[in-house]
Amino acid sequence: MQDLRLIFRYGRPYHRDLIAAVALIVVECGFEMVIPTLMATLIDEGVPARDMGIILQQGGLMALCAVLALVTGLLYARFAARYANGFAAELRKAEYAAVEKFDFANLDHFSGASLVTRMTTDATVLLNAVNTGLRPLVRSPVMLCMGLCMAFVLSPQLTVVFLVAAPILALMLGWIVSRVAPLYGRQQRAVDHLNGRIQEALTGIRAIKAFVRGEWENEQFGAVNGELCDASTETFRHAVLNTPSFQAVMYAAILCIMWFGGTFILDGSMQVGQLTGFLSYVLQVLNSVMMFSGVFLQMTRSLASARRIREVLTEQPDLADAAHPVAEVPGGAIDFENVSFKYNPQAKKNALSDITLHIPAGATVGVIGGTGSAKTTLVQLIPRLYDATEGTVRVGGRDVRDYDLTALRDAVGIVLQKNLLFSGTIRDNLKWGKPDATDGELWAACRAAHAEEFLRRMPDGLDTDLGQGGVNVSGGQKQRLCIARTLLKQPKVLIFDDSTSAVDTATESGIRRALAELDGVTKIIIAQRISSVQSADMIVILDDGRLHAVGTHDELLARDSIYQEIYYSQMKGGGVS
Repeated sequence: MQDLRLIFRYGRPYHRDLIAAVALIVVECGFEMVIPTLMATLIDEGVPARDMGIILQQGGLMALCAVLALVTGLLYARFAARYANGFAAELRKAEYAAVEKFDFANLDHFSGASLVTRMTTDATVLLNAVNTGLRPLVRSPVMLCMGLCMAFVLSPQLTVVFLVAAPILALMLGWIVSRVAPLYGRQQRAVDHLNGRIQEALTGIRAIKAFVRGEWENEQFGAVNGELCDASTETFRHAVLNTPSFQAVMYAAILCIMWFGGTFILDGSMQVGQLTGFLSYVLQVLNSVMMFSGVFLQMTRSLASARRIREVLTEQPDLADAAHPVAEVPGGAIDFENVSFKYNPQAKKNALSDITLHIPAGATVGVIGGTGSAKTTLVQLIPRLYDATEGTVRVGGRDVRDYDLTALRDAVGIVLQKNLLFSGTIRDNLKWGKPDATDGELWAACRAAHAEEFLRRMPDGLDTDLGQGGVNVSGGQKQRLCIARTLLKQPKVLIFDDSTSAVDTATESGIRRALAELDGVTKIIIAQRISSVQSADMIVILDDGRLHAVGTHDELLARDSIYQEIYYSQMKGGGVS
């Protein structure tokens, strides 16, 4: 219930709609409760005496109560829908805002598919719970209290049937809920797996077709789809017991009431109209209780969804600003002082171990190493995408943890290994680097990134629509646009994480020349090709997360075995120009 309290606070902007909806339900129940009493009077007084005045009077009052109950029901639906949809919108907005604040370490806790499910399916479960569950949730206890009171007035003896049936219904509901509750969590996890498979397949659809792996992907989808089907079937198999169980108890109660009520009529202690009215209350109350049991099951599923959403909302970013953060990065000098890092605190092995390195401001630094040598991990510590587990990372002479995160990341431009463009035009994407950039600045950045030549060939130029994820440009063009976007930031530190792998050597040489003209900017280039870094002021070699060697191209070529091996293997393969 704590999860639900946390979640439903996002419905506070719409609390007036909720109060109005609840009040209308109570009023509706009041009108419905009057009808059986009016009917009993009509049957016991009006029909035997053939008194049309009583019949018309009671019948008219019954019709009026029915109409008023209908009107209040319609008004309730309006207010409930406004509250439910407003609440769901606020909840999705809060989840999205929470995810946007996540650091890389937080994102490692959740899969992308799981976050999508939590913001869509789980939020919809709670929306439906409010839409369909609010009415019976309020109506059932109100009807139960009012019905018992009215039934007691009509026949205290028959009311005992309620008192016997109620605990039986409660025990049945408790047993069903205890069986179903764990299954809802399993069902939502199966939805995560299904969404993950769909997301991965759609993202990699071109690779699937290129490798003719459609049949294999169909089998993988069939497996996760079957998992969801099995989980849903198992959940339904237990949940479906709810309605017949409650109906059995309800019909048994009606039979008992008819038996004892008939006996009371025969001995003259009860009239036919009283029994009819009593049965009406019984049906109203038991139907409300049966509806409540269905809502209770839905609440059980809602609890599973609320728990998953709460995990997103309460996830605390691992990185936080200092108490008095520094608002400006004074320079581009970088220092690693005995830095070690692991992605998981429980991991036995560090991704980086005991890194001590000084990079002067304005220097061009190449970083090379084998796959898994932690090159990307090293540079991700500079803009504080992760915090070092041990040691200190300094930029501009200060610990990166002393800076305001926005100021630090504005000063450190990083072109990530995976080039990502967003839906919209080229202009929209470039302005991520500088929102107020002029056309002149945009074209200058594109010129430096060697993107101008293909942009000029496009009919719409900067206003060319990229499509979702930049599908309308090639891999090399996408890389150059990402470089241009980062150059627009005019950072003090510029990091290229293997960001020219998709361009030809001539274009790469042109980009390197443009970078060399950036005065006062510290440039760190992660590359696989020696040609990309051999002109750097210093080259850093990483091996299994450790600093293996540092030097210029000539120094390393003369004395370092790893660098020699990489160089000569690429020379033989034609990889060095």
